[in-house]
Amino acid sequence: MTSTAFAPFEDLARTLLPHAFSHDSGNLDGSHDTSHLQRVWKNASAIQAEEGGDAHVLFAATLLHDCVTVEKNSPLRAQASRLSAEKAARVLTTSGWSDARIAAVSHAIEAHSFSAGVAPRSVEARTLQDADRLDALGMLGVARCFYVAGRLGRPLYDPADPHATHRPLDDTRYTLDHFHTKLLKLSSGFQTSAGARMAALRHARLQRFLDEFADEI
Repeated sequence: MTSTAFAPFEDLARTLLPHAFSHDSGNLDGSHDTSHLQRVWKNASAIQAEEGGDAHVLFAATLLHDCVTVEKNSPLRAQASRLSAEKAARVLTTSGWSDARIAAVSHAIEAHSFSAGVAPRSVEARTLQDADRLDALGMLGVARCFYVAGRLGRPLYDPADPHATHRPLDDTRYTLDHFHTKLLKLSSGFQTSAGARMAALRHARLQRFLDEFADEI
């Protein structure tokens, strides 16, 4: 699928998309599929238009940032971005990319992850981190959160204490807890001015959903 969603790098998309996922995983995560890559690239393009950086490096990093699949509840989750960076480097080496640009792509991929805790050192890395985190905010963030929870068999919330007033938050058990343990914290950590503006809008949508959800339950 190399539609205009990947403009102006359709040719590069045709080369990299076959390597963008772990096809041997047997259970492709619909929250990290081609549509996710399209959305992240849309975000990254908007940020790059203001912040600058090497668009080819940014696009390659975007297409390959989830190329190794590690399930959300896996003990290896924090290593997913490093594993993806290593695979991306191998793919780009066979495509004839220079060592310097491969290193730039690899760093952007490794630093994009919330779980990895790697500080982004380049504009491309900061842009990709922001572009990917934007997809975890707003209504898309809501949809992805409940989609993943459904895949993992987690209930919507604790019926005895939905808002964890008298218990510790535990998003490995209750979906609603994930808003407080991660999603509502994301907007405060954006790396670029453009990304932060976009995040503020989506954070407000996320908070509005949570308020209305709380009212309904």
